[in-house]
Amino acid sequence: MLQPGYNIAKWRMLIATMFCYLFYYTGRQTFGFAIPFIEEELGMSKTTLGYMGTALLWSYAIGQAINGNLADKFGGRVMMSLGAILSCGFNWIVSFGSNFFSLFLPWIGNGFVQSMGMAPGSKVLSNWWGHKERGIAFGFFLLAAGMSSILAYITPLIVLKEMDLGWRWIFRLPVLLLLVGGVAYYLIARDKPEDLGFSPPEDPGDEPSNESANAMEKEEGVEETSLQRYIHVIKNWRFIAASLSIGFQSSARYGLLIWVPVHFLGKNWQQSNSAWISIALPVGMALGAVTGGWVSDKIFNSVRWKLISSFMIIAAVVTMIMYFLPKDHWAGITVLFLSGFFVYGSQSAYWALCPDLLGRKRTGTGVGIMDFFAYLFAGLVCPFIGRMIETHSVLDTSNGMMINNTAVIFPIVAVACVISAALMMAIKR
Repeated sequence: MLQPGYNIAKWRMLIATMFCYLFYYTGRQTFGFAIPFIEEELGMSKTTLGYMGTALLWSYAIGQAINGNLADKFGGRVMMSLGAILSCGFNWIVSFGSNFFSLFLPWIGNGFVQSMGMAPGSKVLSNWWGHKERGIAFGFFLLAAGMSSILAYITPLIVLKEMDLGWRWIFRLPVLLLLVGGVAYYLIARDKPEDLGFSPPEDPGDEPSNESANAMEKEEGVEETSLQRYIHVIKNWRFIAASLSIGFQSSARYGLLIWVPVHFLGKNWQQSNSAWISIALPVGMALGAVTGGWVSDKIFNSVRWKLISSFMIIAAVVTMIMYFLPKDHWAGITVLFLSGFFVYGSQSAYWALCPDLLGRKRTGTGVGIMDFFAYLFAGLVCPFIGRMIETHSVLDTSNGMMINNTAVIFPIVAVACVISAALMMAIKR
């Protein structure tokens, strides 16, 4: 039944959530641009800095498993706002680091508070948007995430190239936007329709596969404990398979996001325009996210696995093409755009799967656990790629220096994409 003002309200919640998340990645995805300068100034190896990436991603993963459940318990509005504000603070602490531990420890804290964005935001959206529209809603949400990646790529280049500031300012200036987003979200957003006098959307498509979970979902007035939510999530084998799939998808995504800037910066990045080619990656991710959500709902009729498997197979093909292209090849910007488009374009379907498989009341827990797998796997791939780059270095006979073969990023990403697609084919949901 159409409620006067409801459509305006649900779009307001979506736009508010998008606005806040638009700045979230300025708090964690700028790290790749600082790697060459930290390596030079503080004498750290790429493998060591890869482990710093792992530290953030794993603390983020643990935080997702905790904060997703807390979002189901306390609501997403306060948590998402608080995470943004705290992340700004941790980035400033990192900017004053002078050795491994003074960078490593606050970066772990930053990973944890960054996890207060995705699951709480997803909880708010699942409360306001019904089953048949969630793919589109999450697509727009991830459009904001993709645009956030663009900001996380552009702002460091502005800091380094246009403002001619040092790497420490990468962790100081961009995150001021995140602070603004967190405060604005708290003032604008509301956790659920009932907070504004509306009834929640009817969800005939929400059918948790576990029968006892389904009964609990329908029984009015029954409030599950945190332990019960965790148990229902873990017992759902389709959900676990999807979580493993997003683990490999996220490995591909972060393999690109962390190491593509390193690939394109090179030794003479200040005299080369190839650094700007890297921006094609987050642009492709942003457009892929919103397109994937629309395709999931409208073309595949909310059957999520078809969208995910199709996009990941195509992503594997285009990233292998990227492997064979020289850095300054004219086609590089297009192929890198397509790599981002298809790798990230599948992600909105993953988040829409959480309420589809588990029911709306467990969305925060489901998104948290799924994102735990995503960042657990992504954390594994970061030092692995760093190590592979170092072990595949070649000698430049003209000057006797070793040159890193950063192109090894792309076949590693392609393999992860294929495994992700195969896992989703198994669950057919």
